[in-house]
Amino acid sequence: MKLGFRSGWSAFVIIALLLGSCTAPVETLESADVEVIEQAPPVAVLPSADELTAGLVRLDGKATVEIKVGSRTITAELDGDKAPYTAGNFVDLAEKGVYDGTIFHRVVRSPEPFVAQGGDPQSKDPNVPNAQLGTGGYIDEATGQERQIPLEILPVEANVPVYGVTFPDAGLAATPELNHRRGAIAMARSGPNTASAQFYITLADLPFLDGSYAVFGYVTDGMDVVDDIQLGDVISSVKVTAGADNLVPSEGVAEE
Repeated sequence: MKLGFRSGWSAFVIIALLLGSCTAPVETLESADVEVIEQAPPVAVLPSADELTAGLVRLDGKATVEIKVGSRTITAELDGDKAPYTAGNFVDLAEKGVYDGTIFHRVVRSPEPFVAQGGDPQSKDPNVPNAQLGTGGYIDEATGQERQIPLEILPVEANVPVYGVTFPDAGLAATPELNHRRGAIAMARSGPNTASAQFYITLADLPFLDGSYAVFGYVTDGMDVVDDIQLGDVISSVKVTAGADNLVPSEGVAEE
């Protein structure tokens, strides 16, 4: 569950071009006495927002959290007004103690500042090999399945977020309300609807990630602590210091 580097796009484009060159031989096409009928590819039917968010908690309003790295504190404000299910998931996992004892398993500062990523529940287990970190999520005790949060990004001046698809894939030339400025907190994922527990904090302004990953808050104090994070640093605890009462079950889900 990793973020892609800008340098990775060149490899992707090369692969796409190689695949695109695998066409039938010209002589076969010329000798075929058939009429070629062009047909548009089928349009994928995406799940609705209600389907994607069913059974998920949400945050109605703001919340403040304190992320302790060792004995030092990072304070962040989470925005449930603009990313209700993404922020709600983080608050819920913090309240459950899911992040306590996890580590920052990915810290990228070279060739230029990028992100510090952590929160993989597997990282609590010292027997899990380092190569496996970055693949884990939160296993919901109620279902026994990994909780997955849909991609949730609110465009500027929009009333509701876009769910389950990146802005580029949706053909949107829009700016997110919550962008990837330095100190943004966002969810790591391996696909549009595969975020679970892992999060990252941006070490610089990263506008090229806007519209592709869900920001749900910002560091308001302790950015110097973020700048000092090293690979393997332990998240001692994540505590919700304000706004926990804004956490509510999603519509249609009964309270326990």
